[in-house]
Amino acid sequence: MKNMDHNAHSVYLLCYHLVMVVKYRRKVIDDPISDRAKEIFEYIAPRYGIILEEWNHDIDHVHVMFRAQPKTELSKFINAYKSASSRLIKKEYPEIREKLWKEAFWSQSFCLMTAGGAPPEVIRQYIESQGEKN
Repeated sequence: MKNMDHNAHSVYLLCYHLVMVVKYRRKVIDDPISDRAKEIFEYIAPRYGIILEEWNHDIDHVHVMFRAQPKTELSKFINAYKSASSRLIKKEYPEIREKLWKEAFWSQSFCLMTAGGAPPEVIRQYIESQGEKN
């Protein structure tokens, strides 16, 4: 990820850490379900200018690191992903219905954080020092 991304008019590096939790924190994610959820992510992501960098799971949530473009509508992508993956996972793994009887697989909420680059305080100091003679 050392290389910057670019388009016709800009250079950027937009990295995010996303955490999605199973509805009611139900403990239903195993390796096959995580692999299928990742596969769905990788299928939908390019339509939104998103590139998956890292994926891992625990029994009730997943951690995802991805890169995006300035034009990417993150909340639209996340909602589209959660909707499609909920539908497909519950259809393909019917045993989940014992623990998640309604439509949703994922909790409605999610945690999205920027990742990579310098901490805000370092950037603030850099901006403040512009124009100073050393």
